[in-house]
Amino acid sequence: MKPSLSSPALAAAQADVAYTGGRRARPRVEFARLRDLALLPALVLLIAIGGFVSPSFLTKANLISVLGASAALALVVLAESLIVLTGKFDLSLESTVGIAPAVGAMLVMPAASAGFGTQWPTLAGLLMIVGVGALIGFVNGFLVVRLRLNAFIVTLAMLIVLRGMLVGATRGGTLFDMPPSFFALATTIVLGLPLSVWLAAAAFAFAAFMLRYHRIGRALYAIGGNPDAARAAGIRVERITWGVFVLGSILAALGGLIVTGYVGAINANQGNGMIFTVFAAAVIGGISLDGGKGTMFGALLGVLLLGVVQNLLTLAQVPSFWVQAIYGAIILGSLMVARLAGGEAQN
Repeated sequence: MKPSLSSPALAAAQADVAYTGGRRARPRVEFARLRDLALLPALVLLIAIGGFVSPSFLTKANLISVLGASAALALVVLAESLIVLTGKFDLSLESTVGIAPAVGAMLVMPAASAGFGTQWPTLAGLLMIVGVGALIGFVNGFLVVRLRLNAFIVTLAMLIVLRGMLVGATRGGTLFDMPPSFFALATTIVLGLPLSVWLAAAAFAFAAFMLRYHRIGRALYAIGGNPDAARAAGIRVERITWGVFVLGSILAALGGLIVTGYVGAINANQGNGMIFTVFAAAVIGGISLDGGKGTMFGALLGVLLLGVVQNLLTLAQVPSFWVQAIYGAIILGSLMVARLAGGEAQN
């Protein structure tokens, strides 16, 4: 029989969670909002610089291209941000971006086109992409939550396993012969913007609403801030954390489908190295690597900031091998700003 928590202890735990999420957290929340808003002038400045760097930067076609190219990254950043809010990590999201759409496509494609030869209906293949993402998240959650293994090591190992499975399944090649539905998110235009942009915007809006107004969203902050106090207050820490892993992998799978439509194919390296950009956007946007702090608005601004930076570097003809170095410098600068302004280091 499990020992029950006494009423005084439960009240103290609830007070601790309320105090942490209320009075103590209020200055941090206000600082986070100010930091989010601080990204807006930086974004406007970069857009102004882009106008001077290249006359084509401020054209409608280029701005839509920036948004379209950032849609997949936005979904993966959203996934990672939700997981990090609980105090965990998932490095395998970048491999999910590749393996999930590849499995769905190969189930639909004939054997002559490097598919499995099963030739499933297109809708079944699309649903399988979501299913593969959910399965990966479920396994990660089981290993981290139920077996209590280190999330960083588990998801790093899963990243390597999934990457190897993708290379093996595609034999290191590229998948081309897919139904048009696999490209629909990137190619379908709704009100002047790709459907993928609307999907990413809706996902961020829904996540922001849940985090601010729903008990599950508030529970994520409580879990990341103090999991023991959250558990004592009646929050189902393990179940929610496990669910976030599943949701994160589903979002990454959808991001992979957007990448597939944007590129027009699936290669063995799809998503490779994406996790560095994902963490860059999240950290720039104010998501604390300690967990329990950050907003979806800030994370979205981080995505847009990196999207504009990458577009500027491309238009300025900066060699691509400098891009990762610049992203790393941006992360370091963001961490130093947070340290100086917030008075506490992020590990």
